[in-house]
Amino acid sequence: MQMETSDTLFLIDAFFNYLKVERGLSENTITSYARDIHKFFDFLKTCRLKSVNSVKSSTIISFMRSLRTSGLSVRSSSRNLSALKTFFKFLSAEKFIDADPTTDIDTPKMYQKLPTYLTESDVENLLNAPDVRTDACLRDKAMLEVMYATGLRVSELTGLKLENIDYNMGFISVVGKGSKERIVTLGDCAIRWVTEYTKNARGSLLKNKLADEGYIFISARSIRLSRVTVWKIIKKYALLAGIDKNVTPHTIRHSFATHLLENNADLRSVQLMLGHSDISTTQIYTHITSERMKKVYVKFHPRA
Repeated sequence: MQMETSDTLFLIDAFFNYLKVERGLSENTITSYARDIHKFFDFLKTCRLKSVNSVKSSTIISFMRSLRTSGLSVRSSSRNLSALKTFFKFLSAEKFIDADPTTDIDTPKMYQKLPTYLTESDVENLLNAPDVRTDACLRDKAMLEVMYATGLRVSELTGLKLENIDYNMGFISVVGKGSKERIVTLGDCAIRWVTEYTKNARGSLLKNKLADEGYIFISARSIRLSRVTVWKIIKKYALLAGIDKNVTPHTIRHSFATHLLENNADLRSVQLMLGHSDISTTQIYTHITSERMKKVYVKFHPRA
């Protein structure tokens, strides 16, 4: 006998409500959890289990093995296991199950790939690529300046509203992952270009004044730019700037953090600016700067 569909849906709905209301996770994160949890329940359809309480550690291990056999990467498999650990921890805490079957299962160790970042020269060329004589390009220039000045995630950038900027104090308020708000310094260059854009170009792009929701960066359709559009804009200017790298919004974020650390900013300050809840996430950038120092040493030291 397989698990009843109504019982399964109840548990999943309760879990997602917990993620949204109590954990305050973003819709994107919850969607990712949903994809992984539903994949697990699809696997369980092949097992003869009477209830979710019948899931054992061996069941989880079999599921993980099936993911690897299907060709899923270690990183994606680890994400699936992380979702299951959170799910069963919730079920155990709420007494839906007697014991958490994931407790003694370790997350696979992953090779930590160093993020791609741009040199300061590359960034300069990227920021100077837009032809600011047109409204759309002036918007793009302001957008790129803000991204490099703040290290915002692309979702944080597209969600920025006019009310989020304090021009006098020189900072913006940002709502990041988990609906956590933080204050980020904007910098004189970015303030100058955002001011130029909002005064002289945003109104022209906003053809439908009634549709204005206050988002800073908008399209010619009077709506905020999507993440995909931002990605395409960056690709366009990276090409114009002659940058031979795969440049994405996150590349600019990585460059922001790397350049701060290379210029002796402390790790804790960079963590706060990036909005990382755990400093271990920020420490990846110390590996980048260490690798760069090694290359400089090898290139210039006579006995390297």
